[in-house]
Amino acid sequence: MTQVVYHRTPVFEQPQFVDLLRENLQATKRFHPFSITAYCFLPEHFHIMIRPTGASNFSAIMHSLKPNFTKDYKTMLGITGKMRFWQKDFWDHVIRDEEDFRRHLDYIHYNPVKHGLVLRPEDWPYSSYPIWKARGVYPDKWGWELPLSIRDYNW
Repeated sequence: MTQVVYHRTPVFEQPQFVDLLRENLQATKRFHPFSITAYCFLPEHFHIMIRPTGASNFSAIMHSLKPNFTKDYKTMLGITGKMRFWQKDFWDHVIRDEEDFRRHLDYIHYNPVKHGLVLRPEDWPYSSYPIWKARGVYPDKWGWELPLSIRDYNW
């Protein structure tokens, strides 16, 4: 799933808001159980690969996460009144098979390089890339060039 901040404002450049997003993901899991397979938090959007583990679906998860994050964000900054924080919709994709899984996993982990934020995936601090590298999924120097698995990806 991909969710973008309204007007692509780079809110998540500030670590305290990445931390707030992580906290809200954990809080959302208590009400709408899911497991996180992969993630990448970028300045103005994020990608998460999740699997619902309870009765909730992707929409219920996002419709809980987004307003709760916004409420906490406003509280942190002392903002009152209405505020549009997120773009209205989110993009989701159901993984179809192992190849599709790998392509999306690679896309998520290569995203900071794609956006010119770092030269190598391991240099981005807000990603599950190190977890997958430690599991042996990625060889040394993976993502230092555009990976073959996502060369034809519809960016």
